Amino acid sequence: MPATTRRALLAKATGITAARWIAAPTAAAATSRVRLTKEEYQAIIIGSGFGGGVAALRLAQAGVPVTVLERGRRWPTGPNAETFPRLSQPDRRMLFYGALPEAVRPLARLLGGPLHLDPYVGLWEPVLGRNILALCAAGVGGGSLVYQGATLQPSQAVFETWFPEQLDYRRMDRNYYPRVARMLRTATPPDELIRSSPYLAARVFAERAQGVGHSVEKIPLALDWNYALAELRGKVKPAYTSGDGLFGYNNGGKHSVDVTYLRQAEATGHVTVATRHNVTGIARTTDGRWRAHVDRTDDAGRVREQKILTTRALVLAAGSLNTSKLLVRAAALGAIPDLPDGLGEGWGTNGDRLYAWTNLQHDFGAEQGGPFVYASKDWQDPTTANTIGHFPLPPLGLDTRTTLLWGMGVSRDRGRFRYDAHTDCVTLHWPRNGDAVSKQHIERRVSSVSRGLSALTDVNTLVNATAHPLGGASMGTVCDVQGRVLGQRGLYVLDGALMPGTTGACNPSMTIAAVVEQAMDAITAEDVGKVF
Repeated sequence: MPATTRRALLAKATGITAARWIAAPTAAAATSRVRLTKEEYQAIIIGSGFGGGVAALRLAQAGVPVTVLERGRRWPTGPNAETFPRLSQPDRRMLFYGALPEAVRPLARLLGGPLHLDPYVGLWEPVLGRNILALCAAGVGGGSLVYQGATLQPSQAVFETWFPEQLDYRRMDRNYYPRVARMLRTATPPDELIRSSPYLAARVFAERAQGVGHSVEKIPLALDWNYALAELRGKVKPAYTSGDGLFGYNNGGKHSVDVTYLRQAEATGHVTVATRHNVTGIARTTDGRWRAHVDRTDDAGRVREQKILTTRALVLAAGSLNTSKLLVRAAALGAIPDLPDGLGEGWGTNGDRLYAWTNLQHDFGAEQGGPFVYASKDWQDPTTANTIGHFPLPPLGLDTRTTLLWGMGVSRDRGRFRYDAHTDCVTLHWPRNGDAVSKQHIERRVSSVSRGLSALTDVNTLVNATAHPLGGASMGTVCDVQGRVLGQRGLYVLDGALMPGTTGACNPSMTIAAVVEQAMDAITAEDVGKVF
């Protein structure tokens, strides 16, 4: 069979001859024809993070053969490994295909980082929308590779204010949040670690917060803290205790999805993880099955093979940005007819804020221990709930009197995804002053902590960014609370796109995984054998 280009396939399927396929920003597209293969699978999951990893394990335990498509690579770690890049020593492993949007360049210059890196299947993809820069991860384990391990659970009042009533919090609290905590083996940091010199900034934050009347508590994280203690004792090179873990912790000890859910899933013999498989489009076939168009790439993003994969059940778990883009584009091109009207709406930033705090009374040291130690919650009013905490400044050779403070809050502001037929691109649109109310509540609290001989800089005024993109195919409008896309048998959304634009003043990982756990209980009981 002669090789076929993606454009020709799209033209044949939709009648649109001038369209381009949208994918992650590919720095090295195929320069000549490549092999086209067609394959069929019982179940396909796109993405391997908190949603895809949970779904893969539970389907495998139900006896369903599953193929997981991951656009990135595997990142095995271990004591004294150099698997992950360090912000203090930038290299191509940082970015997916090396793309750095123009909006980020002022911050890159400030930090002394490179403005461009060689194309590579790196860890972070910065996606520039209108008035917002959103970050999404790549690699086996998805966002769990680069998140810092915090596993915060919202209160019942906050949860019930922001999530659909069909999702029973008491059941989530009784069954699914604890299940995720067991799988991720969460634990709070030991006092021995907190008392050590690298954690001075964390202690100062806690003292200051308590001193102005804020409650403070240790954060449970999906970490084995013995790894950080081993660093203190000089047994391994610093990673946690140096605070240089924005791109992952080289010494191991983080219970990310690849070494928890996915490792157990692959051990069943029912799960295959296909790395460097970048899904560029999805469609529904005339017989009601699902089709994924895939580029198999090399490490530099060059297309080595194109695939058309067909399946009875398709799970979208590529993260809020990429799941939403795939669906919005498929709807616009007619590749999936009759998708719900709310598709592409309801996107939120989870209220992310980041501040640089320069304190003239304390020298925090050249190395600030991480990841997180303390958080302060203000959840009494669920309509204004917010959480603030300390985050170590990576060792960049900057002022040692500077550290970082972060915040997350609830907000009713929402963005939307829109398809542009002229460019064949899906773009994220965010209100110019979005999250203004939640910003006020967060900034009031971080300002109270940092007052005195200090300077507080709102990093979001330099680059308005979020590492917690949520929504776009939300439960209650596009999907049911089990992630079934309304009116589309065999199509599921099981990732951050399913969330209602927020996870209740908490980082999303714990809630995404818990929601997917409850969804998989229903799907394995009701859909396996009928849909799969």
